[in-house]
Amino acid sequence: MLGRDKQFVGKIERKVKATIKNFGLLNKKEKIIVAVSGGKDSTAVLYMLNKWGYNVEAAAIDVNLGEYSITNMKNISKFCRENKIPLYVVSIRDEFGGSHCNIRQILASKGVKLNSCAVCGVLRRYLLNKAAKKLKAKKLVTGHNLDDECQAVMMNFLRNTLQWSARLGPKSGISGAKGFVQRVKPLYFIPEKDIERYSKIMKFPVKYGKCPLSSDVLRRFVGGLLDDYEKQNPDAKKNIIGNFMKLLPELKIKYKGQEYRYCDRCGEPSKGKVCRTCQIIEGVRIKRTRPIK
Repeated sequence: MLGRDKQFVGKIERKVKATIKNFGLLNKKEKIIVAVSGGKDSTAVLYMLNKWGYNVEAAAIDVNLGEYSITNMKNISKFCRENKIPLYVVSIRDEFGGSHCNIRQILASKGVKLNSCAVCGVLRRYLLNKAAKKLKAKKLVTGHNLDDECQAVMMNFLRNTLQWSARLGPKSGISGAKGFVQRVKPLYFIPEKDIERYSKIMKFPVKYGKCPLSSDVLRRFVGGLLDDYEKQNPDAKKNIIGNFMKLLPELKIKYKGQEYRYCDRCGEPSKGKVCRTCQIIEGVRIKRTRPIK
């Protein structure tokens, strides 16, 4: 590793360590599940936590997107095997009886307009929370970075869904809520471009680029807008998150108790009487290989 690269790697790792310490995200006595996709962000945070001696295991949701998913699953399997990290894989097809594309196509044929990202996000979050509980984890780590959070904050302002922002931050959702494994984001203050550089320096087995079914038009628009603005204002994203962090405590107080209840069908955390996953699967009415419970 070149001296300049070594300095950069040290800078990124110090920043992540500071985020973990300053926000009390993790400790080495608790079991931690890292949600991995085979991408740069989740692979990077899994590597760091394992390197620093945390009690980590990995959980991957296979969304069954043909060659794209096959490559990602091979990459993360190789990484976990080489680093002696247990890997738990859950297939959307096995859990729900159809792939992501099958489910979305059936929904579309019934007039249900949900883009690919919406369907994938709902099902992945549901399965990750169940996996973390099954594996008896205290924390569920995700690879969300500074860019991801900036986009989420701005999208909520544009959609007039400020209450959703109460679930954001280095610690997501409600700490200690029944049926909910606390999600944390150690890469919260790290720009995406820095994670990509870190990943390439470390030569992680990662497929770079966007998901082939990425279709969240608003997120793409907001992401592009922020990228363009940052060219003239280098601290723009850092400033957005810095100001958002000042507002977050008040948002959490204001919307406390309004974030989650529990699904009448499956008992998982939900914003309504029936969670989005159960709504999607019941709407599709495909034969599942196992019941949701």
